[in-house]
Amino acid sequence: MKRSWLSTIDYRLAALIAAILLLGLTTGCAEETAEEIITDRQDEDALIRLSDAEIRGLDPQKVSDLAAIRVARDQFEGLTRFNGKGEAEPGLAKSWTVSTDGKVWTFTLRDNLKFSDEQPITAQTFTSIWERLQAEATASPHKALFAPIMTISAQGDAAVQVILRNPYPELPALLAHPAMAALPMHRIAQLGDQWTGERPLVTSGAYRTAQWILNDRLVLQANPHWHQDAADIAEIQWKPADDALNGMRQILGGAADIASDYPSNRHQWLMENHAEFVHVSDYLGTYYFAFNSRTAPFDNANIRRALSMAVDRTFLTEELIGLSNSPAHLVVPQRLWRFQNTQNHNDDNQASHIADRRKQARQLLEDAGYNDQEPLRFDIRINSSREHKRVAVALAAMWSELPVEASVLNSEASLHFAGLRRGDFALARSGWIADLPTPENFLAVHSPNAGSSNYSGYNNPDYDALLAKAAGLADPMMREKALYDAALLLAEDAPILPLYYYTARNLVSPRIKGWQDNVLNIHPSSTLSFTTQ
Repeated sequence: MKRSWLSTIDYRLAALIAAILLLGLTTGCAEETAEEIITDRQDEDALIRLSDAEIRGLDPQKVSDLAAIRVARDQFEGLTRFNGKGEAEPGLAKSWTVSTDGKVWTFTLRDNLKFSDEQPITAQTFTSIWERLQAEATASPHKALFAPIMTISAQGDAAVQVILRNPYPELPALLAHPAMAALPMHRIAQLGDQWTGERPLVTSGAYRTAQWILNDRLVLQANPHWHQDAADIAEIQWKPADDALNGMRQILGGAADIASDYPSNRHQWLMENHAEFVHVSDYLGTYYFAFNSRTAPFDNANIRRALSMAVDRTFLTEELIGLSNSPAHLVVPQRLWRFQNTQNHNDDNQASHIADRRKQARQLLEDAGYNDQEPLRFDIRINSSREHKRVAVALAAMWSELPVEASVLNSEASLHFAGLRRGDFALARSGWIADLPTPENFLAVHSPNAGSSNYSGYNNPDYDALLAKAAGLADPMMREKALYDAALLLAEDAPILPLYYYTARNLVSPRIKGWQDNVLNIHPSSTLSFTTQ
């Protein structure tokens, strides 16, 4: 059978040539001109933020896409919240105390808290929110995230008690997640899942939805009954921009103010011509692809291992991406391991070992019944993005030296992630952005307990036992050792294909004041203002 042209030349050259042919991109960007920027703007007084995709809902307990979580943080506030530095701070609670054993936390609410419709926010609100999060009918993808919590109860109207299974110092950051923010349970009781269709939306945070035009804009306006003084910027517009190049042109032309991404191959040109817009920083996130481990061929762990072995992560990070991203083999970023030394493990993935690893990969594939006459064939599924296309093409080029024929299948984001939740894929682009700066936040999603968020369908009782063991350990070093063992087992079983750790790359208009780079890349709109104000 005729093999792909990619197999006849060095994969490094093949990957670069294919990316250029497929996407029409160059790395120099000398062709970028002032005429190509986008200047059309009608709302000078609004803060216009671009997200990498259309949000997939307004219910913070049911959405899991990053775009929707960012919007939720603008609208809903919990006992705690994240500030502009990405740090947890008091939110609807003004203070808290912790028992000597670290298991009982008591949060005291601020006085006279109200939802945006003037209905009161009380301690009982949080008990109801907790019960809804735990309910099977809610089917929250965040339920597993809150496993450290045993119970949440009201202590009168003004105090909320949280009892933990084991000490969990990161609780303030956990409770800052929008899934445990104050939701209008009085409206949910009346309207059910239709409560998110109200305009204005009833919220507890700085803003509330006034209008949502699909694939165009989500308009947030200031909540007149927020406990804090009104935010400096009265209106926020979130606009989907899955084309990062188009988003970059909007920012440079003044048509928008903040973009959460830009093409990596434009970085050097931006630094030379528009450095005042560029914000690049460390980011707690991992870029990976998920194998569908439920069905053939990727129910065979040796096939998954073979493809992982053949990936030159150093080439991807240094040549293809070129933004100081670090190669990833473990799903947990190295900076989150306080006691474990992961350097030796990561060394196994350096370019000097690739030739040997590729030989091992070929043998594993041949043992599974694949050869040059009968290669392994599958689609690499990605959501619409030049960056994802470049990576997928590079992977296909690397694997073309093996008995593998991989094709790239592109779809828009909502269809892509719907397919992931249904298990309708063979290999698909995914990734994880930290909700919390903890290893378990990266690991828990790969357990059956994570429900449909466990895209790969990975199911290993030994892995789950290690996570459960870690959850029951109070000693930080022993806890981390159990989590590290879980991370190693995940890498060995290879239900996912980690490629690199993210860096945050934002474009921020110089007219924005209050932006602070941080490793969680959290930037609430209420912390921002215009320099002219």
